[in-house]
Amino acid sequence: MPGSTDTGTRILSGDEPLRPSVQRFLLGVIRGPQPGSTHLLLKDRTTLGKGEDADVVIADATVSRLHLEIVRSGDRYMVRDLGSTNGTFLEGTQIKEAFLKPGSRIRAGEVLLRFLPVNEVVTAGPIDFKNFGDLLGTSVKTREAFALLHKISPTEATVLLLGETGTGKSAAARAIHAGSQRKDGPFVVLDCGAISKSLIESELFGHEKGAFTGAAHTRQGAMEACRGGTLFIDELDDLPIEVQPKLLRALEEREIYRVGSHRPIHLDLRVIAATKKDLRKEVQEGRFREDLFFRVSVVMVPIPPLRERREDIPLLVDHFLGKPGTFDGLRSEIQERLLSHTWPGNIRELRNVLERASYTGELDDFDPGSRRTPLEDPDAKLVVDHTRPFKEAKEALVSRFEREYLRQLLQRTKGNMARAAREAGIDRKYLYMLQKKYGLGSEEAAEE
Repeated sequence: MPGSTDTGTRILSGDEPLRPSVQRFLLGVIRGPQPGSTHLLLKDRTTLGKGEDADVVIADATVSRLHLEIVRSGDRYMVRDLGSTNGTFLEGTQIKEAFLKPGSRIRAGEVLLRFLPVNEVVTAGPIDFKNFGDLLGTSVKTREAFALLHKISPTEATVLLLGETGTGKSAAARAIHAGSQRKDGPFVVLDCGAISKSLIESELFGHEKGAFTGAAHTRQGAMEACRGGTLFIDELDDLPIEVQPKLLRALEEREIYRVGSHRPIHLDLRVIAATKKDLRKEVQEGRFREDLFFRVSVVMVPIPPLRERREDIPLLVDHFLGKPGTFDGLRSEIQERLLSHTWPGNIRELRNVLERASYTGELDDFDPGSRRTPLEDPDAKLVVDHTRPFKEAKEALVSRFEREYLRQLLQRTKGNMARAAREAGIDRKYLYMLQKKYGLGSEEAAEE
């Protein structure tokens, strides 16, 4: 009989296999004997009742000897009544059998249970890799992350990457895809933070011609476009709350409806998501749906910030400047500055600082913390036209920022839009939209 279980961190070590594609679930007792106890569902069929022959024994007079069973079918679970006296109820409705969703409430007699996923931040022992895809590092924390990414890549498990801006979550997602059975399929990126809230549903699910103003043609969404491949949902925390139940349904049912259509489209994809925020806190504050959090967090992988793996900085310096031994050739005080800086922008900030220093020829004498633009410097004076209405003044300021940011970005990346979008952390389509908005071609950016 499964008893109470610890749902904390699961430790993987050595060559232990990671179970592919199947999320672990448990039954939690909300009301009844031993409230708060949990029972891990380890088998394909788990029975519940007050009889000693039940897998989960609930000693309650309103529960039958064998009251119900939880059956796993593929990656889904079903609850089935076993001819109980007082019935089995799912979300208040009496059922004979029904599929379960994360968070479902089940009542057996007067005992109230909840069907919950085991959300795990999985760790693994470090492995002797210096890289995983485009990610580099030799520190223990980095190699632990590499070990876990290596283990989960061949599976179909949904992955939630956790980390600050610039830590390499996008690179990790690409590396997972490259190491999976879907590597020959498309890798599609949907950046929730770079898409207008009014357009994100269409970007995700697609739309039919005439579905809304401006929908001149039928268009595939990201979920449909990555058939046979991987969908990477970046900045998941920015997904509008009204779209979240639709994404949950798509992940649960493995089908979508384009905006303006009633025809279901079957999905064949793996989902990797990333967030820079604590989604549990977002759930508590009502900004993110609990059921969607359960669904996307099958395996949670933390990507450590650069300040927690400073041992990787020499290797990264050599890599970004394209020459082994570059870090060792720097003066000791420059090395110390690089190693002691907090790097709030993480790897992205380090790369940009190194590239800027190499372009200006100041690699031997620079301070990574001192080269701030006026927008980055809290002491810089912000010039605002206070005679204009607030909204107009704000829009003018944002426009100046966008144009100058884009000009410098294109100049630094020599007009390479893919690289520019990657460095800026925005969707390439959004970058093209900004370029068109300000009439700033890559050639103009380089010349200005």
